[in-house]
Amino acid sequence: MFTPTPSALLRWAVLYFTVGVALGIYMSITHDFAIMPVHAHVNLIGWVSLALAALIYKVYPAAAASKLATAHFWLSIVALPILSAMLYAFLRGATAVEPVLGVASISILVAVLALLVNVFKNVRD
Repeated sequence: MFTPTPSALLRWAVLYFTVGVALGIYMSITHDFAIMPVHAHVNLIGWVSLALAALIYKVYPAAAASKLATAHFWLSIVALPILSAMLYAFLRGATAVEPVLGVASISILVAVLALLVNVFKNVRD
């Protein structure tokens, strides 16, 4: 099974950073800031959170080698694009996507909880 490496997480983080910046530029050009929550989620969950997790996993290899890191990685990588797309659709009036948006949101929460448990279990001085 694929064990996520700090560099894999960092690559995904930079990809999300690029998408977040592109969304910001799109909003600026169109003067349409209705999708600001999508921009914020992509930047905070995708760029900031994944980049910080990459640093944690680099400094604490035991945390990176755990099944919790794998769960955190895959839940984040799969759920964030779905969350972003469904949030975009919801903000544009497609309220029928709300159940999928809810599942994606809960998946992100589970990913964060995996990171939380991993840090408390495997990060030691």
